[in-house]
Amino acid sequence: MRVFSGLIAAAAALAAVPAVADTTIIHAGGVLTDASSQPTGPATITVTDGKIVSIEDGFTPTPEGATMVHLDEHIVLPGLIDLHTHLSGDPGTDYRNAAVYPAEWYSFIAAKNARITALAGFTTVRDLGSRSDQVTQSLRRATEEGFIPGPRIVTSARTIAIVGGHGDVNGFSEHVNDALDNDFSCTGPVECAEKVRLASKYGADLIKITATGGVLSQQGRGLEAHFSDQEMRSIVATAQSLGLKVAAHAHGARGIEAAARAGVHTIEHGTYIDEAAAKAMRENGTILVPTLMAFQGIKQRLGQGIYTPVVEEKVRQVSAFAESIVERALMYDVKVAFGTDAGVFEHGLNAGELALMRKGGMSNKEVLASATSHAAEVLGMEKEIGRIAPGYSADIIAVKGNPLDDVAVLENVDWVMVRGRVIE
Repeated sequence: MRVFSGLIAAAAALAAVPAVADTTIIHAGGVLTDASSQPTGPATITVTDGKIVSIEDGFTPTPEGATMVHLDEHIVLPGLIDLHTHLSGDPGTDYRNAAVYPAEWYSFIAAKNARITALAGFTTVRDLGSRSDQVTQSLRRATEEGFIPGPRIVTSARTIAIVGGHGDVNGFSEHVNDALDNDFSCTGPVECAEKVRLASKYGADLIKITATGGVLSQQGRGLEAHFSDQEMRSIVATAQSLGLKVAAHAHGARGIEAAARAGVHTIEHGTYIDEAAAKAMRENGTILVPTLMAFQGIKQRLGQGIYTPVVEEKVRQVSAFAESIVERALMYDVKVAFGTDAGVFEHGLNAGELALMRKGGMSNKEVLASATSHAAEVLGMEKEIGRIAPGYSADIIAVKGNPLDDVAVLENVDWVMVRGRVIE
C-alpha cells in the first residue's frame, strides 16, 4: 500500500511541474501580417506551443532553450489556404484504377500530397472528396498530431451525388459499378438528407455535392443541374441542422443559380456563371471558388489518350469559358475565394492560381486576401488562421519578395511552418 501511495505522490509531483514550452524565435527581414497591411522592417516573431505570441520590431535575443530561425532576407506572411483540393488523387490517372487499386493505396497517395502541398506554402486546405472511406479523416488527424507533415485539413470526406450522376460511380459494367458504390449517391429529398447525416456521422467537416454535371466523369449528359431544387434544399437544411456548410460543384448557370437559391455556401468552378446566377449568389451570400488551375490542367492533357472521348468533348466545352470566370464574377459583384482543385493538376503547383486570378482582374492585394484572410472566413476560422497576429496559429511562410507587388513570388516558398512545426 505504501508503494502505491508513493507512486501516486510521485505522479502528483510530476504533474505539478509545468511542461517546458516549445518556443521558436523567427528573425524576419519583414512581416506581412495580412493582405491589408504592408511589410514591416526587420522583426522578431515568437512562437510558443504552436501559437504566435508576439511580433516585435528588430531582432530580439533568443531565449535559452528556444529554437532560432533566421530569415533576414525574407518576408514572412500567413500560410496560404486552398479551399478546393483532392489530396488522395493524382492527375491523369486511368479512371479504371478505381476497380484495381485497394482503398489503402489512396492513403499513401494522400500522405505524399499533403507533404507536397505544405512545402508549396499551403498550411490549410479544404479537401472536397476523397477516393476512399476515412482517408482524409485519418490524414486530418495525422497532420494535426504531427505524425505526417502536411497542412491543416478541413474535409468533406466523400461527395454526395445523384444516382448515375457526376460523383457517382459510373463507366463500368453494372456489377462493377455496384461493387464500387460508395453509398453516397441518392435520389429524393429524404434519401439525400440521409446521406448528409451519414457524412456527418463519419467525420465530415462540411458537405460536398455535385450540383451539376462534371467534366471528368464518364457520363456525358451535359453540365447543367443534377439535383432537383427539393433535393438541394433538403441537403442544405439537413447540413445546417448539423452545423455544417455545403460546397457545391457547379458548372452550368442554371445549376449555379439553383444551388445558390438552395443556400449552399460556396460554388466550386462556376464555369458558366451569368447575371442571373450571380444575382442568386449575391442574394444568398454564396461565394465563388473558381479553380482556374484545374481548367489549365485538363486542357493540357487533351489529345494524349488520357481521357475517354466523352471526357475530351466536355474538356473542350468548358475550356472556352474558363479563362473569363473571375472576370465575369467581378463584373457581377460576386465574392471570390481561393481554391484550385489540386489533384486534377499536379499537387504543389497550387500557387499558380494566384497569377490566373490576377489575370482575371483582381489586384495583388485582393488575390492575396482571397488565399488568406478571406479563405479563413469561408472556413469560419478567421480568428485562428489567415493572419500573423498574437493568439493565431503559427501558420507562416517565407518568400523573397513582396506579394503585394507581385503575387507570383508565392510560387517559390522557401520556408513553411504549420501549427508551429517547421515543414522540413
